[in-house]
Amino acid sequence: MSSPRNTSNSGGTARPKRAAITPAQVDQLEKLVGQLAGIHTEISALAKKSPNNAVNKFKLGFVNATIRACNDLLKDGYLPVGDFQEFNMDDVPSNSDVTLVASLYLEALEKYRSDHITPKLGVWYYNLPGDVEVRASRPAKLKE
Repeated sequence: MSSPRNTSNSGGTARPKRAAITPAQVDQLEKLVGQLAGIHTEISALAKKSPNNAVNKFKLGFVNATIRACNDLLKDGYLPVGDFQEFNMDDVPSNSDVTLVASLYLEALEKYRSDHITPKLGVWYYNLPGDVEVRASRPAKLKE
């Protein structure tokens, strides 16, 4: 078994190269995180009042559209709920069901984001091809 070789001048172990992401994927990721966070906030508030009440079809349409877009971005390796595609519009889920699924997708999006960023001199950037640099916030689970 071999160990990672030190290829840096700093004396530490070299980090493996992180996966690259396209600028379009960065835009889509940030859009979905914002949409899903908003959905989670709104449905969580409803779930606190009445967890077993059904989500109305208007809101469920937005939830499903966001989940489909998340599935397209996350693909196989990051999908939080196996082969889940969307909620059934005929068997409307409860507020607490939607809150749970939204939480799982937010965690999956953060894992995807964390796997596609890297620090450079204390500042986090998305791993983009070429010389393009787009700043990112630090990984959510990284303590300061």
